[in-house]
Amino acid sequence: MALETLETPCLILDRNRLDANIARMRASAERLGVRLRPHLKTAKSIEVARRVGADAITVSTLREAEYFADGGFTDITYAVGIAPGRLDRAGKLVARGVDLKILVDTPDAARAVVESGIAFKVLIEVDCGDGRAGIAPDDPRLLETAAAFGSEGPARLDGVLTHAGHSYGIADADGVARIAEEERQAIVRAADTLRSAGYAINTVSAGSTPTALMSRDATGLTEYRAGVYVFFDMDQQSRGVCQEDDVALSVLTTVIGHNRSAGKVLLDAGGLALSKDTGANAFRPEVGYGAVCDLDARPIDGLFVTSVSQEHGHVRLGPSHSFEDYPVGRRLRVLPNHACMTAAAYESYNILEDGALGAVWGRCNGW
Repeated sequence: MALETLETPCLILDRNRLDANIARMRASAERLGVRLRPHLKTAKSIEVARRVGADAITVSTLREAEYFADGGFTDITYAVGIAPGRLDRAGKLVARGVDLKILVDTPDAARAVVESGIAFKVLIEVDCGDGRAGIAPDDPRLLETAAAFGSEGPARLDGVLTHAGHSYGIADADGVARIAEEERQAIVRAADTLRSAGYAINTVSAGSTPTALMSRDATGLTEYRAGVYVFFDMDQQSRGVCQEDDVALSVLTTVIGHNRSAGKVLLDAGGLALSKDTGANAFRPEVGYGAVCDLDARPIDGLFVTSVSQEHGHVRLGPSHSFEDYPVGRRLRVLPNHACMTAAAYESYNILEDGALGAVWGRCNGW
């Protein structure tokens, strides 16, 4: 099999699963009647972006914004609060014709954007309950932040944005739908407050993969930003957002040793190759650092990466497994806990389509 010829560890991306995941999210956005602005921080790949087929995208680093602008994408939201020291670099994208939206969540940050003299479109980040960043929709600082954008100067307020990251803490569809509605109500309330104060609000942006898939009402929203859905991962699977056979990304790895006294085999995919994210463990503690599969990505019953060293993945064998089944040199695949974190260790994807290894797709890294 062609997978046997690859250096390990490396990323394997199943194009059939990828396309099915893209179609699922596209259908959800159409059902809700909102635009999809995919968050490409997961894939960081021009080829994946083109398969998604969106003309408007989301990124989480300026390096990503530059990379996708080079690839012809010109409608970009940089969905991380802007630091004043990054305004000049971001301004170079605007100068080359990129329709760049940036985020603020304090009056001081808004004033710094205005003082830059650059024609940014600005979104105020709203906290809908995640507690990571943003201004609560009823906080007086929402209007204070908006007030920094007067009628003069090239920078202007374009809208509001939120992220329901707390949807990742729920493992049932009704619970996620409830958070999706809280997300919607919070960001629409913020938009209405600003409109009532006389501000023109064009963008009302929400998004996470779970809420975009399980929302029942998107009234008042203009777009959903979702990212990990293109690949999915064990974190999403553990919460019922996808099934194991939806996970498009895996790490190809090789058995490099046996520790018979400890009852485990060792892989060449450790903490750097898989990441140390254990998000799936909240609902599936047995998953550890990833689900171990055969070369066809079929999960091997009861086999997981139970611990990691920097370059070693530790797989404890149960009573139904033997060391003879996993000789040194055997290739396996691992479904990761968090696709975004795992993919960040690599420079490219090896594309698998209908079981055959084909193209290599590049990706960008860095900030």
